[in-house]
This record gives sequence, C-alpha cells and structure tokens, in this order.
Amino acid sequence: MNQKRVLITGAAGFLGSHLCDRYIKEGYYVIGMDNFITGNPKNIKHLENNTNFQFIKHDVTNYIKIKGSVDYILHFASPASPIDYLKIPIQTLKVGALGTHNCLGLAKAKGARILVASTSEVYGDPQVHPQNEEYWGNVNPVGPRSVYDEAKRFMESITMAYNTFHNVETRIIRIFNTYGPRMRLNDGRALPAFIGQILRGEDITVFGDGLQTRSFCYVDDLVEGIYRLLLCDYNQPINIGNPNEISLVEFAEEVIRLTGSNAKIIYKKLPQDDPKKRRPDITKARSILKWKPKINRQTGLKITYEYFKSLPPTEWSRKPKEFTSKK
Repeated sequence: MNQKRVLITGAAGFLGSHLCDRYIKEGYYVIGMDNFITGNPKNIKHLENNTNFQFIKHDVTNYIKIKGSVDYILHFASPASPIDYLKIPIQTLKVGALGTHNCLGLAKAKGARILVASTSEVYGDPQVHPQNEEYWGNVNPVGPRSVYDEAKRFMESITMAYNTFHNVETRIIRIFNTYGPRMRLNDGRALPAFIGQILRGEDITVFGDGLQTRSFCYVDDLVEGIYRLLLCDYNQPINIGNPNEISLVEFAEEVIRLTGSNAKIIYKKLPQDDPKKRRPDITKARSILKWKPKINRQTGLKITYEYFKSLPPTEWSRKPKEFTSKK
C-alpha cells in the first residue's frame, strides 16, 4: 500500500509540531510548511533527519505548490494568541482568508481531504454556555480581537463553500484552550504567562476580576481528537476541548501551588472583548468521534511546567507585551 502523504501548515507552531510527530508515528509522510512568523524552528528540529518528514519554508498566503500526491491537508497556520494577532493583525486576517483559500485550492487540485483549524473564538463573548456547535456566536466585527475571530469565521465559511460547491472533502475543528510543551513562554496566553512570571520571580497577573473562565485541554488529547476527526465522515464543525471549567484566578492559584511559588496575584484591566466564559459542549465529539479528554489538568500542568523549566533562562526573561491595540 502506498504511504499516505499529509501537508501540515503551521508545522513549526505549538500544535503543528505535535501534529507532525503524531502523523509520522502513524506512518504518514509529512510535509511541514511554515514561514516562522510565530512558529519556532526548534519545535521541528528533531525531525530534520527523519526520512518521513520534509519541510518547506513558505507563506501560505502565497500560492502553494507541492510536488507529488497529497492525501490530506491540516491547515494550522495562524497566529493564535492575542499578543500575536494584535501585533500582526493584517497577517492574521490574510492567513485565515488567503491562506485558507490557497489550502482549499490545493485540496481541490490534489483530491485531498482537508481539515481546517478553527477556534472557540468564533463564539466570541458567548451568551450560550457551554458553547455547542449550533451557537452562532457573539463577536464584535470591528473590535481588536476581530482580526482573529472573523478570520476564523471566514475560514469556516469558505471551507463549507468548497465542500458544497467543489465537493472537496472538508473537516472543521473548533479548538478550545489547549496547553502543553512547545508553547511560547512569552505568547501572552494564561498558562505560559503565569509560569513565565513565576520563573522570573514575579507576581502573577490576572486580568479583570479573574472570574472569567476557561477550559484547558492537554495537547495530546487535542491531537487525538484531530486525528479522529480527519478520518471520520462528519463535515460539520466539531468542538474539541476539555469541558472541565475553571476561573482564571483559581487557575493562577493552582499554578502557584504546583510550582511551590510564593507569588501573589495582581489584577489589571480586562482587555476589550475578552470572553467571560469558555467551556466546550463536546457531545458531538463524544458521539461521533468516540473522543473525550483523558489527561487531567494536574498531570498536564506538571509536564508543561517541567518543559518550561528546562528552557534556557534567557527565554524566561522575554516578557510578553501588554494587551494593547493601536487606535
């Protein structure tokens, strides 16, 4: 039987690099693609001599050309943290729109099945809780976060258009908060921000009153959900995340206990349009994919903390910028 070939965009990113590992492990030939705008070459360095891995440095907002067959495409190229997409808003919009268009065009030309990485951010600051796939969301289309939220909403729309108009086999995953090794300490998301502050001997910063909630899924569980979704026959969006909800102030306290730190919690102004609640309804994932998260937060946090501690102290010192946007 011929070896299946999969293209993974955003291959040097947090999620993309873990997907490269998983698909190589499953016997696929992986073509990784990244322009390193937020990805880190170190995340895939261990694969550079692997005969089942090929890397192409390329910006997917430009035409994508791949020699030979492509059986599957996983489109994960995108800035994914508020600090990134507030710093590079145009690129964020372009990779969600033009990048997705190019990936779908390649899928059509190669007869490939494509899975696109959408996000829980399509639900905005939700008025339905927990969020199920039928909820249409509450998104500010001109707010500072809209460059990410609306790029992903457009991604879903054009993906379904290619499915219905061009008969391209498509899959859509809506990813909720995910954590694990290879996150960037300075990307501004809650867990790396908390651990980065602790490693630098600082107090922990929580925005707003800290009562806003998130649901954190360990990366290996998410990758398993992605793997199952790609191979299933369901083409509507599916939530993948851990429904175990926790407030950010409780999460900060949990990280302090885990690390044995004596850090205090300090509060700063809540960024505009920051969601107050975030918890996935994973009924569809359970029934269609037979998937549910297996790794509890305590276990996942220990693994992640050990990873961050193993990084050179020079990386600990790189503080994220504040959540600001130019007017």
